[in-house]
Amino acid sequence: MGGHHHHQHQHKHPSKGRIGSVCDDFPPDFPSETNTTSYICVDSNGCCNFTTVQAAVDAVPNLSMERTIIWINSGIYFEKVTVPRTKPNITFQGQGFASTAIAFNDTANSSHGTFFSGSVQVFSTNFIAKNISFMNLAPIPSPGDIGAQAVAIKVSGDQAAFWGCGFFGAQDTLHDDKGRHYFKDCYIQGSIDFIFGNARSFYENCQLISMANPVSPGVKGINGAVTAHGRASKDDNTGFVFFKCTVGGNGRVWLGRAWRPFSRVIFAFTTMTDIIAPEGWNDFNDITRDQTVFYGEYNCSGGGANMSMRASYVQRLNDTQASPFLNVSFIEADQWLQPYS
Repeated sequence: MGGHHHHQHQHKHPSKGRIGSVCDDFPPDFPSETNTTSYICVDSNGCCNFTTVQAAVDAVPNLSMERTIIWINSGIYFEKVTVPRTKPNITFQGQGFASTAIAFNDTANSSHGTFFSGSVQVFSTNFIAKNISFMNLAPIPSPGDIGAQAVAIKVSGDQAAFWGCGFFGAQDTLHDDKGRHYFKDCYIQGSIDFIFGNARSFYENCQLISMANPVSPGVKGINGAVTAHGRASKDDNTGFVFFKCTVGGNGRVWLGRAWRPFSRVIFAFTTMTDIIAPEGWNDFNDITRDQTVFYGEYNCSGGGANMSMRASYVQRLNDTQASPFLNVSFIEADQWLQPYS
């Protein structure tokens, strides 16, 4: 990467002091190619291969079997990014979820539907993201607003992993659409159904933060929901598992609501503040779904984890019932999940 270090220009005006190049602090330890990995670099100041993330994705060869690591320097990249099916094995490597972000501001209204509103849309297999944030900057809607859904990322490819990532939005932040996915040490914020879709996903040690408006003591209303899982048939092996996570923030919210009749969500060893409504869950106002949803809680703690007033269809899982959901075998990780390094 030597060509990307710009040397000092001769100073014609010494009185103005040293004028450094914007690229002088470009990381000196940029990783080098290996037989199995190629690197592309993105920097908004023009200090390396590309200035936009989409241009870097476009440059990856179609159907490449080797991993391409797209190294993204600090900054906010205001663009809409699509990783198509034809580009498997891509990694987005940021510099920290508070330092590197891809952001856009589409809504269901502006993009012809929630499913197209994502700032980032991933359709390929074996996608990895590390230490980067995905943001939708559209305004926070009020409950019931029409067309205000605003997805930060849609993940529609199989075998995706997110390590130390941030997901920022309000309604429908993270469209965890389909495939087997792993989220570790992530920060996920939103207001209504902010983790939704019909994927089979394991969330480990993640922070789930409600952005719903604070609710005054004594007020009964619900103004948010953490999940809306879309399992439509008992034959779908899909569901969201939250393992050793934390749920907090503002509002009075449900842990989940039954977007589809066989919605399946499990919270295990998770700490919940008292923003969780006592009934915990919602059947999308369709009592026939009470017979078909699978909502389980296991060994959770905190002010929101009291199960004494939970809805009738919520299951307090015993050890045997919980065991399929307590590790990454739920997403068959032994077949595909690479260690972080």
